[in-house]
Amino acid sequence: MDGVPRVPAQRRPDPVEPAALRFGVLGPVRAWRGDEPLNTGSPQQRALLAALLLREGRTATAAELIDALWGEDPPSQALAAVRTYASRLRKALDAGVLVSESGGYAVRGLGEGALDLNTAQDLAARAEKAKAAGDLCQARDVLDQALALWDGETLAGVPGPYAEAQRVRLEEWRLQLLESRLDMDLEQGCHAEAVSELTALTAAHPLRERLRELLMLALYRSGRQAEALAVYADTRRLLADELGVDPRPGLRELQQRILRADPGLAEPSAPAAESAAVPVRPAQLPATVPDFTGRACFVSELSDVLAASGTGVMAVSALAGIGGVGKTTLAVHVAHRARPAFPDGQLYVDLQGTGPRSAEPETVLGSFLRALGTADSAIPDSLEERSALYRSVLDGRRVLILLDNAKDAAQVRPLLPGTSGCAALVTSRVRMVDLAGAHLVDLDVMSPDEALALFTKIVGEERVGSEPEAALDVVAACGFLPLAIRIAASRLAARRTWTVSVLAAKLADERRRLDELQAGDLAVKATFELGYGQLEPAQARAFRLLGLADGPDISLAAAAAVLDLPAEETEDLLESLVDTSLLESAAPGRYRFHDLVRLYARACAERDEEPPSEREAAMSRLLDFYLATAAGVYAIERPGDRLVDHLEPTDHPGLSFENRRAARDWLYAEAVSLLACVRQSTRPGFLRRAVDTLWASVDLAESGSNSKEYEGVASALREAARVAGDPRAQARALVMVAYVHHITGRFDVANQAAEQAAELSAGDDPLTGCWAANTRGVIALYQNRYADGEAHLTSAIEGFRACQDRPGEASALCNLSRIHLATGRIGSAVSLARQGTGMYDAMGHALKGANGRYALGLALTQSGLLPEATARLTEALTVFRDSRQRLWEGMSLFRLAEADLAGGRAAQAAANAEMALTVLRGIGGEWRRGNVLVVLGHALNAVGQRDRGQVCWREALQIFETLEAPEAAEVRGLLAPAALA
Repeated sequence: MDGVPRVPAQRRPDPVEPAALRFGVLGPVRAWRGDEPLNTGSPQQRALLAALLLREGRTATAAELIDALWGEDPPSQALAAVRTYASRLRKALDAGVLVSESGGYAVRGLGEGALDLNTAQDLAARAEKAKAAGDLCQARDVLDQALALWDGETLAGVPGPYAEAQRVRLEEWRLQLLESRLDMDLEQGCHAEAVSELTALTAAHPLRERLRELLMLALYRSGRQAEALAVYADTRRLLADELGVDPRPGLRELQQRILRADPGLAEPSAPAAESAAVPVRPAQLPATVPDFTGRACFVSELSDVLAASGTGVMAVSALAGIGGVGKTTLAVHVAHRARPAFPDGQLYVDLQGTGPRSAEPETVLGSFLRALGTADSAIPDSLEERSALYRSVLDGRRVLILLDNAKDAAQVRPLLPGTSGCAALVTSRVRMVDLAGAHLVDLDVMSPDEALALFTKIVGEERVGSEPEAALDVVAACGFLPLAIRIAASRLAARRTWTVSVLAAKLADERRRLDELQAGDLAVKATFELGYGQLEPAQARAFRLLGLADGPDISLAAAAAVLDLPAEETEDLLESLVDTSLLESAAPGRYRFHDLVRLYARACAERDEEPPSEREAAMSRLLDFYLATAAGVYAIERPGDRLVDHLEPTDHPGLSFENRRAARDWLYAEAVSLLACVRQSTRPGFLRRAVDTLWASVDLAESGSNSKEYEGVASALREAARVAGDPRAQARALVMVAYVHHITGRFDVANQAAEQAAELSAGDDPLTGCWAANTRGVIALYQNRYADGEAHLTSAIEGFRACQDRPGEASALCNLSRIHLATGRIGSAVSLARQGTGMYDAMGHALKGANGRYALGLALTQSGLLPEATARLTEALTVFRDSRQRLWEGMSLFRLAEADLAGGRAAQAAANAEMALTVLRGIGGEWRRGNVLVVLGHALNAVGQRDRGQVCWREALQIFETLEAPEAAEVRGLLAPAALA
């Protein structure tokens, strides 16, 4: 040791990997180290970098680079400039990336995915491979990823002839990719959505015939044949004027096929799909029971019928029998056995034929079409059109359709496939002798041997083998009904301390069963009695009371309200009922009854519930739950709105929510069940709360998904209130009726309802009177009765102020802004809309603030302040989309189209108007559709598609003439020869 102190050895830190370099040329030429942007220098320096990147590692000589940057007229110091640019780039990039070689330069050593162009090329190759394999969903998604890499113009701002040539090449490639993706959109049935994008693209690239061809096809498949032909006429005229040529043969052939309504054009050749998550080969069959027993002759018979579908016939078998006899179990078992013969999929639906509201065929067809890959926007509205599209989609496929629990043949007919190769299995409680061509099967109870075999499979051979006589007594007491046997056997299997004799003794007691065991539904009720009779008291009470609600299912929170129990205890009870097969778990936290079980549960409630008033109390608690929770959602969406202070009081606090999204999600998740509860709450003591629940959930009226049901419930409540002689309830119901009719464009009916509401609410219910006046003002605006509208809205403003309802006042101010706008008072219109929007913002109104921005956007458009108008309307559009308000989403797109048109952005106006038409399908009424068509016609005319624009105007004219609307005169003027010259 030398005595010199030593510094303790220190561990060297692990080397940090340098962040990888990335480059972009599909837009401005840029470079990043990790996420940090690098300075790429002057335009000429970026041009040098782009030339090297696009050579993909190959060396470019100095002469080639000079030619790339300056072409035939380089500066005298061009070589020195190239060297300077290269030196600066070398310093900005990692060592060894820009190398000098043989008097030139190259970019080397980049990692995978370092250049956005290479990534786009890889994605395009993947898409082509997926397309060749028949997976259009994946191909389309991958192409979208490739197209998303473009960030504006390729090589934006880069000078030089090389950059210009590459810009043209890469833009052409981008358009080819876009055409390929649009072609797949149409192949997958997304024609309605594609129209908007294609309209904008054909305006931007008017001479690109492939885009025109795709637009014609998209319009034709959207039911717009006249517009599709008008596109051809526009194209032919443009090509003749600009190039002196005719359209290419493919475009001419498409026109001829459209003229003769070629069936081959009607539907895509591949199953429609909105995304990769949408199945194109549905597999909807419920799971077959592992202990399926007996029915051998029926299995063989039905299998033979289904096999015949492969010999050129469309096979239909209809199984009939009493409830609980095992129709569904047999049909599902046979369907699973037949799956290999139907490689294109299997569809299943419970038609709920035994319930009070059986499934509507058009609703089922919508579900089937979506399962087969059809986009929502491509699904028509009417039953006849949906059925025709359904048969077209199935044409050429081998699909098995299982229609369970049908009400009658009329319900089934629209759901049958129309061609050979497909087959349908139908189960019903009625024998469908009027279902033409169907193979009818009458399913009876099990034989004693089959019944005993089923019982043994569930309970176990050891327990049954030790008591065979008792086992026979059990299945006989079940009437040999499979469902009854399954329930009894499952009970025994779950109770290891019971013997078969114990169960047989319980079933021998007729007091545990209904007396009516001879025929029909009575046998089903007897079967359910077996399970119900073994329930604990708390379980039985839950079973009875939950069956009283009309909704298709019930949430855990709503069930807790019905039972007046904590959520945890309620969940335990419901899960125990699921174990008995008397209740089904529809989804986590949601429960449902089979229709027959629900009827039985209600019969038990009428027979057993003590005191009888508990039935009313349970339904009252459910209504209170919906009213209190809907009021909470309303208050979150509309802070400061006084309506919540004027609703009927409730004994249930309802749910509370952390934010708008959670509140909104609850409202839409509960919509069907909530409306069902409101519909059945029309008796005295319930009616006023039912009306208020409907008002508090008014957002459902504008959603599109629930609008029709909301309208029906509003009308039912209005009539119930009239019969009950309750003017307050009637006035409030009339406000909702007026509102839903105004949404659908039935303005005369809406005005009549609002006028009645105003009369009935005078003095007794001032807030209702305010909303009636507000609605009357809006309707008067739409009917061009501006003086009446201003009077109504002024009255509404005064009334809202007297009630200290600032959100109501803001609404009326924004509506009054539109009256001022219509009568030429543009300055005051802007001022009123700003005032109303400011009030909404001060109170934190997101949704209603969007309505304010909508009104302000209209006024700003008319005042010429177009950038601000577009900004306000875009803000409104974002909120409406997030809030699932389809009506106002579509109307915001329409108003954006107007602003675009006023600002000279005709192509964007056409795209927004097309999107508005798509969003407003099925909601908003024909009057609004007519107005959108007028604006679309103007936009198309401005981009040179005059024939198509005239088709839009003619359709709008037909709408306005049918409605006897004053707008018809304006459209006639647009179509006059002088206007078209």
